[in-house]
Amino acid sequence: MLSEALAAAGATALVSAMTSDAWTLAQQGFARLLGRDGPQGQEAAERRLERSMQKLAGRTGSELERARVEQEAAWRLRLNDLLEDDPVAEVELRVLVATFGASASPFGEQPIAIRGNNAGIVSSGDDATNVHMQAQASGRVYQAGRDQIINER
Repeated sequence: MLSEALAAAGATALVSAMTSDAWTLAQQGFARLLGRDGPQGQEAAERRLERSMQKLAGRTGSELERARVEQEAAWRLRLNDLLEDDPVAEVELRVLVATFGASASPFGEQPIAIRGNNAGIVSSGDDATNVHMQAQASGRVYQAGRDQIINER
């Protein structure tokens, strides 16, 4: 069950990266994962990934969404098979999901300027997932790109 959820997250991260600036790095990472049997396997995986990305290229609206759903389903099955055949691949897939899952977005970067005392939640309001956070401070600073829980005593 956990491998199925991880495969689904991997497929979503992969297909999201196909329509973002992160594609080249994502393609290299997923090709290494999928072509674990050596250079020829990686080259074959790169070609398969490129064909998959081309199925999304130039599409917009509902046509793009339909193609994304189809590609996610195909990659979810492939990644699930990989995890069943090689449980060690789980670690590498988790790294790829962490790297490309939240940062790969077709919306691109959305800058947000924050000054002064800013306690609370910051949102760009347009469904963007790329938020660049930068802080200059003395003392303690907490930054999070997603959920953050701090328990101090």
